[in-house]
Amino acid sequence: MKGATPLHNKFFLGRQPILDSQQEIVGYELLFRSTERNVSEYESQDQASMSVIASALAGFGFREVLGDKLGFINVTEEVLLSDMVEILPHEQTILELLESVRLSGVVRERCRELKSKSFRIALDDHIYAPEHEGLYRFVDVVKIDILETPRELLPEIVTALRRFPVKLLAERVETVGQFQDCLELGFDLFQGYFFARPVVLNRKGLEPSQMVMLRLLSCLRDEAELDEIQEVFRNAPELSYNLLKLVNSVHIGLREKIKSLRHAIMILGLDKLRRWVQLAAFASSDSRGINNPLLEMAAVRGRLMEYLIMERYGLRRGSDPVEAAFMTGILSLMDTLFETSLEEILKELHLSDEVVSALLYRQGELGTLLALAETLEQANFGEVQELVEKTDIPLAMLLAAQLDAFNWRASVMADKE
Repeated sequence: MKGATPLHNKFFLGRQPILDSQQEIVGYELLFRSTERNVSEYESQDQASMSVIASALAGFGFREVLGDKLGFINVTEEVLLSDMVEILPHEQTILELLESVRLSGVVRERCRELKSKSFRIALDDHIYAPEHEGLYRFVDVVKIDILETPRELLPEIVTALRRFPVKLLAERVETVGQFQDCLELGFDLFQGYFFARPVVLNRKGLEPSQMVMLRLLSCLRDEAELDEIQEVFRNAPELSYNLLKLVNSVHIGLREKIKSLRHAIMILGLDKLRRWVQLAAFASSDSRGINNPLLEMAAVRGRLMEYLIMERYGLRRGSDPVEAAFMTGILSLMDTLFETSLEEILKELHLSDEVVSALLYRQGELGTLLALAETLEQANFGEVQELVEKTDIPLAMLLAAQLDAFNWRASVMADKE
């Protein structure tokens, strides 16, 4: 790579979730873009592919970015045939052959060799053809762009590929209808923002998992410190929302606006909290919250926002501005989760004006940080650059915040499982 700029300062990082038929995250496609102004393309696809691998391993860190999920890494023909790919952790890597790769005999033999070394292979934006059947026998994932493939051809393509031991991944699934159609056709994996549509998740109750409730109950029984109790809520956005609802139910006509999760716990009081948890712990039936993509996204938003506030102003975790930032992030997707307007949700929660303005209108510093977090998720790196300049956030700080958020969430998931 050209230039002397340290590697970790040269890239934005994008993670596009890949979900299974239950809408749970099984992996991410990793996307990197240069942070240099107005640079959206590399000199070659080979350079882009090599930069992704180098950055994933050294600049960012595989575990920090992926946790225990799979990582889909785009590779060109030159990179595939090189020794470079073999440095990647095979147990967590899926090598995704770009559509520009010629599926020649040399490429097929290289894929066979990598399979023997326990790597998994995916074909990106693939168009089915009978002449590739020899390759399909040891490919793991075939990705099909459903917007580029004529709808009437999809059943025939799925039927043809079902003869081979491959998982079929539908790319660019943007609507609930598209997801349901692909599910009925027999696709196994899905990529796109369909999961952000309320009908897909359809979990209006949104109960915390039994494990989370039992952990909270244990803390309360052991008379743990408030910081430890608060941490349980921080790790479970669905539980935090229930806490805010509980405070407003118990304290009807509450005049004091809630500033943070810690503030909510203190208003409620540990005795009332303990009684509620005892009632709810064994009534909870939802054990699938761990891989809910919207809860994952909300948690990462909250962590990223609080990190930026802490670093910008030299504040400690637990201070009001830091906690307000975290709460803003984790509440920002509740309208999608509950299939109702955010205005209606916020009417019930009695939150501070700063948090409400951020959530409803993306106003104020918290609103701008929330917009930045959302833009990062969408891998819209041109807009990220504009927001970075608007907020005067150093790129190194933003990248550190993003990695911290990914790493924290991965550690939380590891503790839950």
